[in-house]
Parts: sequence; C-alpha cells; structure tokens
Amino acid sequence: MSAPQIHIETLPRSVQLLLLLGLAALVAFPFVGSDFYTAMVNRMMILAIFAMSLDLLQGVNGLVSLGHAAYFGLAGYALAFLSPANEPVSLYASLPLAVGASALAALVIGFLVVRTHGIYFIMVTMAFAQMVFYVFFDNKVLGGSDGLFLNFRPDAVLIDLENKQVFYYFTLGCLVAVYLFLRRVLWSPFGRSLAGIRVNEHRMRALGFGTFSHKLAAFTLAGALAGLAGFLWAAQTGFVNPELMGFHMSAHAIMMVILGGMGNFAGAIIGAFSFEYLLHLFKDLPAVGDFNTGKHWQMWMGLFIVALVIYAPKGILGLLARVFAQKGAGDE
Repeated sequence: MSAPQIHIETLPRSVQLLLLLGLAALVAFPFVGSDFYTAMVNRMMILAIFAMSLDLLQGVNGLVSLGHAAYFGLAGYALAFLSPANEPVSLYASLPLAVGASALAALVIGFLVVRTHGIYFIMVTMAFAQMVFYVFFDNKVLGGSDGLFLNFRPDAVLIDLENKQVFYYFTLGCLVAVYLFLRRVLWSPFGRSLAGIRVNEHRMRALGFGTFSHKLAAFTLAGALAGLAGFLWAAQTGFVNPELMGFHMSAHAIMMVILGGMGNFAGAIIGAFSFEYLLHLFKDLPAVGDFNTGKHWQMWMGLFIVALVIYAPKGILGLLARVFAQKGAGDE
C-alpha cells in the first residue's frame, strides 16, 4: 500500500459522532472517576497533544522524527528552571517562554535536518535528540540524571491549577484547542501544501512551492506543540528528568500515531489513549506458571501493533471508519 493510501483525513459522520461522545465522556469523567483514574486520563490527554504534534510531521508532512521528545522535555525543564522554590511562577509568563524555548530549539535543529530525506532524516533527528538528552543527563547544574522537582503548579490568577479537577479541565481545554487549530491548519493552503510535499516533494518544488520553508515551519510548529505537552506534563507530575527527552518517548509517540491512524489528528488522540490503556493492560497481565507475562508487556504491545498494521493499516480510526461504512452498506 502506497504512502498516500495509509492516511485518513476525512471521517464519516458516524465516527465524528463517536468522537463527540468521547469528548462528552472526558467532560463528565472527573465526576465519576477516582482521583487516581482522573490523573491517569489527564496524562493521556497530555500525551494526545504530544502525539498530535508529531502527527503534523509524520501524518501530514511525511517526516518521521525519532527525536521529537527533545522538545517535549525541554519545555518541562524550562518550567522547572522558571519556577521559584517557594512560590508558583506565573502561567502567563512561563507558558509562552517554555513553548517558545521548544519552538526555538525545533527551529534551529529543523534548519539543519529538514534538508535531509528518508532514513537520513530519521537518524539525524535521533542524533540531535540524543545530544540534548546527554547535555541534561551529564550536567549536575541542569539536574543530572536525577532531574528536577517543581513544588508548585503555575499560578493562573483566576484559575487554581493546584486543584486537580481544575487542572484536568485546563488540560482538556488545551487538547480541544490544539485539535481544532491543527484541523484548521490541515485544511489551510499551508496544510494542503504539506500534504502535497508528503506525496511528491519534487513535483511541489517544480510547481514553485518552497518545500524547505514549508517543512521548517511544520517542524517548528510541531516542536512548539510538543513543548505545550511537556509543560503540562511537568506541571502535573511536579518532576522532570532526562528520560522525558529519551528515545523511548519519541518511539512511543510514533506508535501512538500509527496505532490511532495517521493524517487525522483525531487518530493521534485515539492512539494516545489506546496506547496508554494497552500499556497498563499488558503490564497487569497475570503470571502463567513461572512466566511473568506482565513483565514482557513490550512484546505484547509489539505484537498488537504489528497485527494492527497488517490488518488495519489506517489504524484504529480507519478501522472504525471501515466498520461503520460496511454497516451502512449492509443496512441499505
């Protein structure tokens, strides 16, 4: 199956209705779920923002980055450095600075890497991310391998983010805002140009499009949105360490995008929720005799994703669209 065929940009009304029901469930969840599960869903929403930021590169522009977690972790560290020990930092000052730091890093790195293609792009993005990882890992001034703690969540003046329920709805608002923004970008002339570059960059260049500037803009925007997710992650957990920038975080984001379905940002959201749910499900598998099945959750996750790629190359979102389409055809 060719690259353009594995992307899904438009959804049937039945799937759109299902997504609206999912949004309603997220709105109601804090009233029915415990604090533990509310915090878990909050983490899923943050990772959904992270996955959507990568989908802008991977699903829309066709750029597979193995270093996307660098911008996620940088924003978290920016919040930690900006936060005083004895009082909260202003949300309205720290959020733009943290997201801006990630955007600036993405702009500088992107200027060097978007000139490359294919496997070279993948390896260079991973190399830059590993450089950033070891800058923080080996430097005690930056927290070293132990990381840094945040004693307070940012102060939003009229919004008490220390309240878990308030922070939950703040994250949900960010999730919805990012989704609507990226959907608008997808169907804008800029977004259609990115999709055209994914399909045939040489033809787009021959038509007069500045493919380098388009890809650099997408790379920078994706880094900024990853920074927003990293900012929210640090604010929720109260802790950052170099692992947030590690290869495994970038790999998890790629799996989320593939799992949900590339090219439609709702797929990235579904992929993030599904990945985290499956991760907890596989980790809690009971032992079979002397074999600890939960300890080998990576193997079960890998097998699941391989099966999904084979039987549903458009991911869970594409599978849902196909099921509803077949059901509609059967009803007729």
